[in-house]
Amino acid sequence: MTTADEYKAEGNKYFAAKEFEKAIESFTKAIEASPQPNHVLYSNRSGSYASLKEYDQALKDAQECIKINPSWAKGYNRVGGAQFGLGNLEDAQKAYEECLSLDANNAQAKEGLKSVENSIKARNSSGDMGLGAIFRDPNLITKLKSNPKTSELMKDPDLVAKVLNIQANPQTNATQLLSDPRLMTIMATLMGIDMDFSAEGGEPSSKTEDDASKPEEKVETEKKEEPKPTEETKSETKPAAEGKKVDSEGDVEMKDAPQGDKEAADKAKAEGNTLYKQRKFDEAIAAYDKAWELHKDITYLNNRAAAEYEKGDYDAAVATCDKAVDEGRDMRADYKLIAKSFARLGNIYLKKDDLEQAVKYFDKSLTEHRTPDVLNKLRSTQREIKSREAQAYVNPEKAEEARLEGKEYFTKGDWPNAVKAYGEMIKRAPEDPRGYSNRAAALVKLLSYPDAVRDCDTAIEKDPDFIRAYIRKANAQLMMKEYSHCMETLNEAREKDSKLGGKNLHEIDQLFGRASTQRFQAIDGETPEQTMERVSKDPEIVQILQDPVMQGILSQARDNPAALQDHMKNPEVAKKVNMLVAAGVIRTR
Repeated sequence: MTTADEYKAEGNKYFAAKEFEKAIESFTKAIEASPQPNHVLYSNRSGSYASLKEYDQALKDAQECIKINPSWAKGYNRVGGAQFGLGNLEDAQKAYEECLSLDANNAQAKEGLKSVENSIKARNSSGDMGLGAIFRDPNLITKLKSNPKTSELMKDPDLVAKVLNIQANPQTNATQLLSDPRLMTIMATLMGIDMDFSAEGGEPSSKTEDDASKPEEKVETEKKEEPKPTEETKSETKPAAEGKKVDSEGDVEMKDAPQGDKEAADKAKAEGNTLYKQRKFDEAIAAYDKAWELHKDITYLNNRAAAEYEKGDYDAAVATCDKAVDEGRDMRADYKLIAKSFARLGNIYLKKDDLEQAVKYFDKSLTEHRTPDVLNKLRSTQREIKSREAQAYVNPEKAEEARLEGKEYFTKGDWPNAVKAYGEMIKRAPEDPRGYSNRAAALVKLLSYPDAVRDCDTAIEKDPDFIRAYIRKANAQLMMKEYSHCMETLNEAREKDSKLGGKNLHEIDQLFGRASTQRFQAIDGETPEQTMERVSKDPEIVQILQDPVMQGILSQARDNPAALQDHMKNPEVAKKVNMLVAAGVIRTR
């Protein structure tokens, strides 16, 4: 059963990918699955609704959030954001002030309050609520259509007309802002106010800087490829997202990171990225070092580790990643950045063929932040470890000892120990079909027929000409009264054995006779006529009798029985004739 925490993590993932409808669906499931009301879940869903500009729903969830936990400061941030989106500036102001009364250092509330106060001031500065200055630009419509935040909204002709009306007569049409939340979005965009809100529980804001040229660690292959830009976590545009920590509620608290010359640091990083792409790794490392000295952001350390990795200096890359983790912990950096450091450590150890260490650090990365790529690497590395362990265990001599031990137990009738011994043989010689076939024989004695069939299938897969495996499989199927499957297995065995000299044909035919007799034998109290009528309705028999080719062969055999022997040389015809004989449709003297 999926838990509330799992639905919450799923919602956070969708929020980070800007799939807000799916995020809402996941958070709704989390709310339903939660054993008791959880204020963080309502906060997360409120943020998702706000990102879709559905401020009415965002406000309802925000109010439910603070109803559940009135002392949780961030809930009031949600209320403030939703009220601001609805154009209720005074209510938004009260919500942000309430947040600050509970948490005086809440950077998001400080910024929100500042934006609201600026809006109130602009509105009250003139009779037109300050719209004249905001909507003055003659290229306003063109700019709104090209702005990614408003381009979709401007596809509505009615909304465009409203914007033009406000632009033409802001004092008369100012009240339209209160009746259409879309106009508030447009106004906020023109004022440079961020109306997006991040999901709680560790997911970043959907608004990030454009940072496309970041070093990317390559997938671990022997083939050398051109380095690709990395997917380091992008810097938040809002001061509140410079650093984070997780509180006891599972939500993200914001903490200011060490300040420095961020602009110069990013410039140095960009230089490093260019050098990285040119495979000038020493120069790239120097540029990243410069960025780090200018501004303490572990993204620069992660990038330096990527360059050291590509250079082949794995020990240096390990030391840099360790430093990134330590520094990141001290400054409470975004957990995604620390996850990147751990993932890169995993890749380094994978390259060094230290699989145990690689698993350790991939697992640490997933503990910080779960991503499909790292999860796949973890599972792939774990599979490789198991494969190597199995290969290291292979020993033909030990396998033969286990086979003889199993044979001894089988002869004594000690079936459980026989199964155990043959299992050891399989581990020691996984490509030898005899181990699977012998274990199947012991499993039949223990009445474990499905397991016996599976072992026989594996033996046949290892050696398609291993007739004993077919016979043992057919025996197990006969015990399960799977007569049709049993006869199919025997027909396949007969065809294989005929090509190999026919040493097992007598045993195969005997077993086939038993299977066909049991399949078509009379049921207690059934007359011969009733038996024949029932058999004639068997789907396989009906299909054979309706086959035009078989009809021609049977018609010819009535006049010339010897001709049937010539047709029996065809394996398919022989199979169908044997089936009719077993069913009693064809009688032999």
